[in-house]
Amino acid sequence: MQSKSNSIFSVTVIVAALGYFVDIYDLLLFSIIRVESLTSLGLTTEQLTTDGESIISWQMGGLLIGGILWGMLGDKKGRLSVLFGSIILYSLANIANGLVTNVDQYAMVRFIAGIGLAGELGAGITLVSELTPKEKRGIATSMVAGIGLTGAVVAFIVKENFHWRTCYFIGGGLGLALLLLRISVFESGMFHEVKKLNVKRGNFFMLFNNGDRLKRYVLAILIGLPTWFVIGVLVTFSKEFAKHFGIKEEVDAGKAIMFAYAAISLGDIVVGFVSQWFRSRKKALFLFYGITIFFMVLYFTILWDSTASAMYWVCAGLGFGTGFWAIFVTMGAEQFGTNLRATAATTIPNMVRGLLAIAILPLFKWLRGMEGVGYVQGGMYAAIILMAVTLTAAALTKETFGKDLNFVEE
Repeated sequence: MQSKSNSIFSVTVIVAALGYFVDIYDLLLFSIIRVESLTSLGLTTEQLTTDGESIISWQMGGLLIGGILWGMLGDKKGRLSVLFGSIILYSLANIANGLVTNVDQYAMVRFIAGIGLAGELGAGITLVSELTPKEKRGIATSMVAGIGLTGAVVAFIVKENFHWRTCYFIGGGLGLALLLLRISVFESGMFHEVKKLNVKRGNFFMLFNNGDRLKRYVLAILIGLPTWFVIGVLVTFSKEFAKHFGIKEEVDAGKAIMFAYAAISLGDIVVGFVSQWFRSRKKALFLFYGITIFFMVLYFTILWDSTASAMYWVCAGLGFGTGFWAIFVTMGAEQFGTNLRATAATTIPNMVRGLLAIAILPLFKWLRGMEGVGYVQGGMYAAIILMAVTLTAAALTKETFGKDLNFVEE
């Protein structure tokens, strides 16, 4: 069995962090270059929003499907099989994205890329959780997310200096280069041990055939809802919100995403230490929910007739508040036994991403389309509804700090 590393900067942590870095670069790249890429394909100003939402929905749909496929594979064949397979798929898909000539091609390739991107975080967090002592698990997984999330900042810098097609080629190249580093990573000892047992591994339907497991699974998904409402709606469409707020300066959505993810990266590192200090995942989670709510209030109140700079800084505050992503995914891994851990940890974040397409964006569209509501109030009402659901789910979720992960689901 591979022994656990006492360092939060082990090879496994570093390689997982770099993998998530490339994953986030590719995941957020469309949102960052949405306007430039769709404009170059001949779309009108109105289509930049409607077709942009459609392409994001296709990408998130791919993440939803990919999360299930990679999660099952991670429990059946091993965590490393996912780390290798997923990065090959999304790297090749991103290279293909640099060659698209119309919206239909763009959406289809983003769907394929989404399937590939779905496997990275869950497999990485599962592997790090199982190879790191439980006393340092939260900090190690926070380092993975914190370092990885800076991929969005790099994506914006690349976008500022290269053509949008080249941005996709760079993302694909970074992914393929990372394959060489992954050779040095060991498989989880817990996975090797559970292979010897007569238990089902990677059975996605086991998450639904037991009341307690189903409850754990649904709650684990719902506690992550604010992350993709903030990124997928408030930040990605900050340019559109700015116009409704009466901001006269041009707001660059890519720059807003860069500010948000720089802050998310910091938040994800801080939340690991806060969780360690509180000796509680849930207390850290509620603290960051409070920060998120505070900046949501600022978003909908102080930005009227404001400046582009104010929008960027509020997006940064929202990003820091939603920097609980690492703890959220870690809690998902800690909730389930070794024979279902990769399935759960991989599908949970991708269910949240997928909900952007099938629930969060439709909710926002429905609310803003109601008579007398409009774009801004629609966003405000969506924020209130989603935060109410999230806070209820978090209150019902069991504490997992310091939990022994050497168990299986029967």
